[in-house]
Amino acid sequence: MIEVYIDGASAGNPGPSGAGIFIKGNGTAEKHSIPLGIMSNHEAEYHAFIKALEICLEKGFSHSVVSFRTDSELVNKAVEKEFAKNKLYTPLLETALALSKQFDLFFIKWIPSVENKVADELARLAIRKNSIE
Repeated sequence: MIEVYIDGASAGNPGPSGAGIFIKGNGTAEKHSIPLGIMSNHEAEYHAFIKALEICLEKGFSHSVVSFRTDSELVNKAVEKEFAKNKLYTPLLETALALSKQFDLFFIKWIPSVENKVADELARLAIRKNSIE
């Protein structure tokens, strides 16, 4: 099984944002810290999820059991219900759902922030990368 921990973060709302993605499984682990530019924290959470889905598809994990873990209740509930209350997030959710349907076995699970520290640190690093790049 592949476990994918994701987090989006913003310094300000909106502000410089980043995605943190920690993927482990099959005896390997990898970290991604991706600057996202200026956006809200909720947008950053969605973009982190989308980037993680894209990375996993590029790596050929579509036929593996892939479990995504997020501390964003907003993203978790939206994906589970396939509905975003805020219409601003509907296009992001639709993109994420289309990508998630490419996996044979896709799961998403909400976890407390304390269990998502690696992804959080990667997201905060990505925020700092915005000003460097």
